[in-house]
Amino acid sequence: MPEIYDPQILESEEQARWHSEETFKAEETPGQDKFYCLAMFPYPSGQLHMGHVRTYTLGDVIARFQRLTGKTVLQPMGWDAFGLPAENAAIKHQVAPADWTRNNIAHMKQQMQRLGFAYDWSREFATCDPAYYRWEQWLFTEMFRQGLVYKKAAWVNWDPIDQTVLANEQVVDGKGWRSGAPVERRQLAQWFVKITDYAEELLNALDDLPGWPEKIKLMQRNWIGRSEGLELTFPMPEFDGVTVYTTRPDTLMGVTYLAVAPQHPIAQKAAANNPELNTFIDACQQVKVAEAEMAKMEKRGMDTGYTAQHPLTGEEIPIWVANFVLM
Repeated sequence: MPEIYDPQILESEEQARWHSEETFKAEETPGQDKFYCLAMFPYPSGQLHMGHVRTYTLGDVIARFQRLTGKTVLQPMGWDAFGLPAENAAIKHQVAPADWTRNNIAHMKQQMQRLGFAYDWSREFATCDPAYYRWEQWLFTEMFRQGLVYKKAAWVNWDPIDQTVLANEQVVDGKGWRSGAPVERRQLAQWFVKITDYAEELLNALDDLPGWPEKIKLMQRNWIGRSEGLELTFPMPEFDGVTVYTTRPDTLMGVTYLAVAPQHPIAQKAAANNPELNTFIDACQQVKVAEAEMAKMEKRGMDTGYTAQHPLTGEEIPIWVANFVLM
């Protein structure tokens, strides 16, 4: 044992031993408890950053603790390597996308191994591997045959630089999380999974999950989003009326106005001859669209000039376009 601790030497030697002896390879042992520890796979951008280090260190601590309790621990690692970001990066650097992705994976894998994470590298894969994505394709076609997926036009967050659709959580201050470009709202054809067909089953199953924190169960319930209410239409001469959904039909007599999303046909037609309204709608396209963010932002709206009739009283109800309504 050297008198002076040199982490560069000691850690490299130990990590080389882990690799040669496959220390963290998960092999099933009859009668031994098992534990599966999975952190989300990184996108192979080419360099780890402190966010990677934090996330994968937390997962590694959990995996190592479970291993110390005597369990067989499977902690795999892979690469979320598909998509237009990789293609765009390859175009920017004038290299083939496959070469760009594989080189980045090799470099980031080396960085991860140097950090000493206890991964079972024998199970490594990338989502761009044909051996992997053939099963994604198989699963999709099976769901299609069963009528569990459908296609329809929907409003999405469009990153004009990465040329791809972003989730609400990937829009930060109105910009793409990776490119930094202002995000646009566009209507595109999208595939959807009929998760709503299983809403009741999913909600009931949450009560039977042992060891799940209540706050996580609450997040899942909110994500499933099941609610009971009433759908009704406010008649108007154009647009076949305005159909709304409410969980509180008992408050219907208190309606003072209707609010539609900036992308709604009523808002778009009203803005065609109203420059001020058109400017307001353009500004709404740049705001955050995650529901949690919308709940905190300032509520703004403008009168479209259209009205609809109250379905019970016949009263004329003004229609506004609002920045807090999604479509």
